[in-house]
Amino acid sequence: MQSGVRVLVVDDEESQRLGLASMIATWGYRTETAGDGQEALEKIERFAPHILVTDLVMPRMDGFQLLRTLREQGHRVVSIVVTAFGSIENAIATVHDLGAFWFLEKPIKPDVLRVLLERAAAQSRLEIETETLQRQLRYQGVFGQLVGNSPAMQQVYWLIQQVAPSTAAVLITGESGTGKELVARAIHQLSDRKNGPMVAINCAALPETLIESELFGHEKGAFTGALERRQGCFELAQGGTLFLDEIAEMPIGTQAKLLRVLEDRKVRRLGGKQEIDVDVRIIAATNRDPKTAIEQGRLREDLYYRLNVFHIHLPPLRERLSDLPLLVEALIDELNRKHNLRVTGVTEQTMELLQNYRWPGNVRELRNVLERGMILAREGLITPAHLPPELTGMRAPETKPTPLSQPVVTFPIGTTIDEAEKALILATLEHTRNNKTRAAEMLGISLKTLFNKLKQYSQDGG
Repeated sequence: MQSGVRVLVVDDEESQRLGLASMIATWGYRTETAGDGQEALEKIERFAPHILVTDLVMPRMDGFQLLRTLREQGHRVVSIVVTAFGSIENAIATVHDLGAFWFLEKPIKPDVLRVLLERAAAQSRLEIETETLQRQLRYQGVFGQLVGNSPAMQQVYWLIQQVAPSTAAVLITGESGTGKELVARAIHQLSDRKNGPMVAINCAALPETLIESELFGHEKGAFTGALERRQGCFELAQGGTLFLDEIAEMPIGTQAKLLRVLEDRKVRRLGGKQEIDVDVRIIAATNRDPKTAIEQGRLREDLYYRLNVFHIHLPPLRERLSDLPLLVEALIDELNRKHNLRVTGVTEQTMELLQNYRWPGNVRELRNVLERGMILAREGLITPAHLPPELTGMRAPETKPTPLSQPVVTFPIGTTIDEAEKALILATLEHTRNNKTRAAEMLGISLKTLFNKLKQYSQDGG
C-alpha cells in the first residue's frame, strides 16, 4: 500500500484516463485526472501530486510542454511518461531531456507500471526529505541531527549532500564526540539506500576474537561457543549501509580480510565454505589522523585508500564556538523531552562559561554538561551553579559519606574487654547490614581478623 501518495493521470482519451486512474487507485494510491497539460497544471496547484503519469500527445498543451513548464516552475513532481512513439530511442531522449522519471510504451503493462510507481514513490519521498533537510540547513542551521551554521559545518553539510546520492565509500575523521556517526546517518538518509538497513559496529569495542564473527558471521561449530549459525554485519546491512566506527582500532589481520570483502563484494562466514554476495555501502570513521595511524602500523595503507574515496572531516567544537548557542538550544529541547523537564535556556554567565571552555570531549561532553545542569535546575534557566567544577573553576566541596544511622553501643561497668569487643563487632555488622568488608574498615581491623573473630564466636555458641 502507498497510503498518502498522490498520483495525477493526464490523458486526453477519457476511457484510458479513467481506467488507468482506477487501476492505480486499487494499488493504494490517491488519484486525480486531467484531460491535457493545461488542466494538469491547474490540478497540480490544488492536488499537489507526488507522481505524474502523462501522455505526450494531447490537445491545447501536450506532455512535452507540460514537463517543460513544470521544470521551469521548479515543481518537484516525479513524472512517468506514457508514449506511443514508434521510436523508443527518440522517446527516451525526449523524456530524459525534460526531466521525467521514466517512460512506458502503450499498451501499458500493469505489472510494469506498478513497479515504476513504487520506485517513483520512493524517489518522491527522497526528494521531499532532501528538500526538508536543505530548508532546515538554510533557516535553522540544522541538518538531520547535526547542528551548527558556522562555515566549517556548512562545508560538512555540502559534502554530505554531494556524496549521499552516490555509492562511494566515505571516510569520516574527527575527534571523539564530534558527531561522526551522525554524519554517517545523514548520508544514509539522503541516499537511495535509506529504506535499507544501516548497521553500525564499533571496531574498538570488540575483542579480536569476536570482531570477525561480528563482521562476517559464523557457522554452527566454527569455534567454541558457536552453537548456531549467525549472520554478520555485512549480511545484516544487505541493500543498505555499514558504518565501521574507529576503523584504525580494528586488528591488522581483520583489516586484510575486510579489504578482500570490499574488493570482491563477497563474504564468507567463519567456518563456512560458501561465499555470499553482498551489496553494502561502506562508511568508516576514525578519531586518529589516518596518515599517522598508517605510520604507526594501526591502519593498512591499502585499506585506507579503499575507504578514503570521499573524505569528510568534522571540526572540533572549540573551532566552531559560534555554533554553541544553536547547539545549546537544540540539546535543551531534546533533553527536556527525554527527562520531562521545563528548562528554558541558560543565563548569560553560563553561556560565557561555555564559550570559554575548551571542550576536549566536544559535542558529546557539551550534551553531558547540559544534561547534568538541567537535572539540577529542573526548570527555568541553567545557572553557573548547575555546571560542573571544571567549567566554573571552583573546587567541589569535599563530602564524607554519612552513615545511615549512628547507633550507640554502651556497656555496663564490669564488662570484660572480650565481651565489649564482641558486642562492638556484632553491632557494627548489623549497622553495615552484614557487609563484612565495610565493617572491618570501620573497626580498623583486617578482614581476616574479622572472620577469625566471627568463627570464634560461632564456636563459643554466641
